[in-house]
Amino acid sequence: MTSSSPTAAVDGTSGSHRTKLPSLTGLRFIAAALVFFFHATFSDPPMNPFADEGWEEGFRWLFSKAGWMGVSFFFVLSGFVLTWSARPGDTLTGFWRRRLLKIFPNHVVMWALAMVLFAGAMTPVSAWLPNLFMIHSWFPQHDTFISVNPPSWSLCSELLFYLLFPFLLRPVLRIKERALWAWAAAMVAGMLAVQLVTDFLMPQNPPTPEGFGISLWEFWFGYNFPPVRMFEFVLGMILARLVAAGAAPRIGIVPASLLCVAGYAAAMAVPFLYGLNLMTVVPIALLICAVARADVEGAPTVLRGRTMQWLGEVSFGFYLAQYVVMYSVRTKLMDERLFSPVPGLLVLLGFFFATLLVGWLLLVCVERPVMRRWARPAGRTAPRDEKPSPEPALR
Repeated sequence: MTSSSPTAAVDGTSGSHRTKLPSLTGLRFIAAALVFFFHATFSDPPMNPFADEGWEEGFRWLFSKAGWMGVSFFFVLSGFVLTWSARPGDTLTGFWRRRLLKIFPNHVVMWALAMVLFAGAMTPVSAWLPNLFMIHSWFPQHDTFISVNPPSWSLCSELLFYLLFPFLLRPVLRIKERALWAWAAAMVAGMLAVQLVTDFLMPQNPPTPEGFGISLWEFWFGYNFPPVRMFEFVLGMILARLVAAGAAPRIGIVPASLLCVAGYAAAMAVPFLYGLNLMTVVPIALLICAVARADVEGAPTVLRGRTMQWLGEVSFGFYLAQYVVMYSVRTKLMDERLFSPVPGLLVLLGFFFATLLVGWLLLVCVERPVMRRWARPAGRTAPRDEKPSPEPALR
C-alpha cells in the first residue's frame, strides 16, 4: 500500500470479494459491554451504585478484569479485520482518511460533551489539548493520559495502528504460512517481555490514584503507552492470515468462549500487571479465529442476528459514550446516591440503555453522515440511503 501502487490482499482476493464476517461485528458489542461494566464498578469516581458493601465488592470483583479484556479484544480485532478487508490498489491517503473519519468525529463530539458537563472545570490545557488530538497516552502524566473522556486513551493506540498498518501489511503478507504460528507466538512473547520490563525496570512510585497496587509508571508503560499495544494489533494481522489460509485451529465458538472464561479467571489470580492482557490474549485470539471461521464456512451463529449486528454497529459510540453518561448522571443528577440491590441493578440497566441511545445517535448523526460525505475520493459521494462500508474502528 503506497501512494499509488496496489498491495496484495490477505488471501489473493480483493477486500470487496472476500467472505464477510458479520459475527465479528456482533462480537464487538460483547467486548464493549465488558468495558462498560468494568467502568461501572468504580467507586472513585462514583460509578458503582450499590450501597450494600457485599454487592459493591462483589460487583467490583466480578468485572475487575473486564475492561482490560475488552480493550485487548478490540486491539486484536483491529489488526484482524483491517488485514482481512485490505483493498488492493488502496492509497495511503485514502486509507488514512477513512480511518481518521471513522474515529475522530465521534471522539470530538464526546470530548466536547465531557468538557461541557464536567471535565472543563478540572482539566488544564496541557491535558485537554493532547486529548483532543488523540496523543494523550504518549504522556506519562496520569492527569493527561486519563483525562476528559477516559476511555479515549485507547484511541491513541488505534491511531498508531492506522498510521503503521500500510507499512506492516506487506511484510505480514510475506510471512510463509508455515511460519505464521511462530510469529503469533512471538507477539505473545513480546507482550510478556513488556510486562517483565514493566515489573522489574519501571519506577515503583508514585502509586496509581486508582489504587491498582502498581505505580503510575507501571500503569502507563505496561498498559497505556501506545507502542506496547502493537503486539496485539500485529497478532490480529497474523490471525487473519491463518484463517484465510485455513490454518487456524479447529476450535468451536463455545469451547473458545470457555477458554476466555478460564483466561479471565487466570487474570484475576495472577499479579496485576500480568492480568492486564497477557492471560486473556490467547483465548481472545482463539475466539476471534473460531467466530471468523464460522462465517467463512457459513455456519450459523447467534452473533449474525439482526439485533447483534445493530449492537455491533453502535458499539464504538457506546464505548465512547459510557463514561460521560455514567459520570454525568451519577454526579449531576443522582448526587452520588447509593441504592439497595434491586434499585442499584435498575440504575445500571438505565445507564446501559442510555449509553446505547447515545451510541446510536453518534452512529446515525455523526459517523454515517461523515463517512458518506468525506470517506470517498473527491467527486464520489455515496447515495443518501447507502451505509458506509463496515470497516472497524476501535470496535
